[in-house]
Formats: sequence, structure tokens, C-alpha cells
Amino acid sequence: MTPTFRAELLAPAGNLEKMKIALNYGADAVYGGTSTFSLRIRSGKEFDLEDYKAGIEYAHARGKKVYTTINSFPFNSQIRLYENHIAQMAELKPDALIVSSPGIIKMAKKIAPNIPIHLSTQANVMNALDAQVYYDLGVSRIIVAREISLKDCEAIKSVIPELELEVFVHGSMCFAYSGRCLISAIQTGRVPNRGSCANDCRFPYEIYAHNPESGVTFRLDEEEGIGTYIMNAKDMNMASHVNEILQSGVIDSLKIEGRTKSPYYAGVVTKAYRAAIDDFYDKKFDATLYQAELNTTQNRGFSDAYLISRPFEKHDTQSHDFTIQNGTHQVAALVNEEGTTWKCKDKTCVGDEVEIVLPVGAVVEPMENERGKLEVREGRYYFTIKAIESTSNKRFECIHSGDLNDILLPFVLPGYTILRRPIAEALEKKGLTEDSTPMRMTPKNHLCD
Repeated sequence: MTPTFRAELLAPAGNLEKMKIALNYGADAVYGGTSTFSLRIRSGKEFDLEDYKAGIEYAHARGKKVYTTINSFPFNSQIRLYENHIAQMAELKPDALIVSSPGIIKMAKKIAPNIPIHLSTQANVMNALDAQVYYDLGVSRIIVAREISLKDCEAIKSVIPELELEVFVHGSMCFAYSGRCLISAIQTGRVPNRGSCANDCRFPYEIYAHNPESGVTFRLDEEEGIGTYIMNAKDMNMASHVNEILQSGVIDSLKIEGRTKSPYYAGVVTKAYRAAIDDFYDKKFDATLYQAELNTTQNRGFSDAYLISRPFEKHDTQSHDFTIQNGTHQVAALVNEEGTTWKCKDKTCVGDEVEIVLPVGAVVEPMENERGKLEVREGRYYFTIKAIESTSNKRFECIHSGDLNDILLPFVLPGYTILRRPIAEALEKKGLTEDSTPMRMTPKNHLCD
């Protein structure tokens, strides 16, 4: 089928800064929320009402959209709170409400009848029968279950052509079925479907054999090279399949997971998928380019998940050896919105050269002065730092991650420009190597939209 429209690129917005970064790096729309009624409690708290309102206005001023997440499942005691929250969100005029529960769909249609309803992936829609039920309830878009196939998306669209379909193309995957997990609730009392998952599936586990008659317990040793991260799913990465997804002509929106991930992730991943989508329509699709950028981010290993291949056909979706690993690059600094200063994200010294990653459509010209030098090599921009001076006139030979000083740029760069370096160089500056510092990090992300 030849596509007759341009599919939307939808990116995560964990706070106002990350929302602006995603929009500047190519998102057509962003999604996020302000409260615990979203399935990202931490990111919801990073957005207060004032910032969220400012974010919606920022997006609308640029012709972009914002979808508000109200996609947790309510207890009876919270129904009035949901009513108040939906009414409050409706006043901000988002472009859609993302919900999971049929009851909340009905509530939202009553309180905010003019705002479209998008059905969360938490509803686990896999077929046209269920899709029809939700469409009849007034849902205009369904974020399909991660376990669905592209063929099943085509089948749904053939039955309900007016229904918009949204698919996840990148980000965290879940050990359970589209987030229907109780491991965290059992171990820590934090309920995944209430937005407070502790990511227990990301941890290493030890296995024991116990004899109840003798009371003897034996620890079972793992097989070398297999690992004990027995429930840790690899991250979804569908960049190499964007052409197939768009060629189907049935997918209206491609969604990136990651509201709790870093500003670097928000910018680089969004930009990579922006390029993939645009290149498909311009007939110059090259998956190697997008994968190279996506590999710069921290990840749990990548899998192309289930949209193209059925779950039972996949044997590479788990990462047994680690929780998360370094990408090929480390962010060194993030430029402020005005493009006049930068904040350190990794140890940086006078004399360092860092690569410049620009927002979509931004360009800069080579230049040099006493503070720094900007040059172009093989289509990439590089910045050599000649001086590190803060806005308060402090001078540094080196500056470290976490330092709150705003460092003056030698020239104005586009707002939210990213400065990065190869990971080997970043580790060397700390006296480390990749082999000596395997990543065994407590994860910050889960999967829900």
C-alpha cells in the first residue's frame, strides 16, 4: 500500500525541558502528565501544573501537539480525584487524553467532550473485536499492545479505517504482557498498574534449591556467560523497520518510550526516528545511519521486538548479563535554551574537543575566538574548548558532572544543542575502561505510555 499521509512521530516528555528538547529534535507530538494518575509517577511529579501549561503553549505555538497521560487504573476512593484532574487538564487544552480504563473513557467523554481520547497500551488491544468496542465508546486512537503484529494492525484498520493506530517503536520492554505485572507489587508493594513499578525484573536473581525434610538449602550456580538477569527484557529498537511500518500505510503514529530517561535520550532518539521517517518519504531510507545514533545511548541491548516477528519466533529479547550498558557516546554538556551557556554533564577540561549535536533543521558556521573553536569535518560539527568560564566569572581548568555553574559559550549555538564525546574517551578521563566498568545500574525506566 502506498502511504497517502505522513505518520506522526510521538516522543516522551518527562518534564518541561525534555518536552522542549523532543519538540526541537523533531517530534510532531509529545506525551506526558502532571500527576500520579499517569503511569510515570516520577515524571509526573517533574511536571507541575504551571510547567505543563507552559509546555502545551510552547508546543501549540510551533504547530505541535501534546497528549496528556491519565492512564493508570482508579480505585473507588479516587474516582472524584480523577474527575477533578480531567477537568483541570481539559482547561489546558491538550490535543488528546491517554486513558486505559473504560470507566475513565466514559468519564472523560462527559467532562471533556471536545478532547480526543487515545487508548493506552495498558488496555492490551490485539484485535479488531476489542478495537471496535473501544471505538464505539468514543476512542479515536488506540496505542496497540506491544505484542501485536503489523499484520494484525492491518486487520484492525481494514475493519475500522477511521480508527488511528499508534505503535511503540523504541524504548523499554516489559517482562510481562504490556505492563500487566505484579512482581513489583509482591516484592515492594509498588503497583505497576498504578504507576509505581520498582522495575524488579531488571535486577539480578540468585536461584536456590531447598529440601523441606532436611531444611538444607543449596545455592544453584549460574552457568558461566548466561547471567542472572533472568527477567530483564532488551530494549525495543524498530528503526531498521520504519520503512516496513510506514509502507503498510496503517500506522498513524510512531511512539518512543522514555519519559524518565535523560535529555540526551529525548533529543538523540527523537532525531534518529525523525530522520528515518523523513528519509522513508524522501525515498532515501538507510537504517545504518539511524542505528549508529541510537547506539550512542545507554541501553539494555536492542531487539526488534514483536511487531514484525511473533513473540514465539523471537529468541533474542532478553538481556541476561546486565541491567543496562553504556552507549558508544557520553553526553558532555547541554546548551541552554538561549544558546549562550552550557551545563556540564561529564568531566570536561580546557583543550577538550566535543562533538556538537544540533536540533533538527539547525545549522552553524565554523568560527573561532579566544574561548573556543567550531569546525566541520565530514559533515559533523566539533567544538574545541579553549576556556571554561562561568557567568559568575569563575574560571576552571576542568569542570565535573553535577557542577551547577552556567559556562559561557564562545559563540551562540541553537538552544538545547548537545555536546558529546566517545564513551572510551569519557571513561579514560575518569581513569576507567569499558571492560573494568560493566554497567550494573538500578534502572529508572519502565514501559507504560
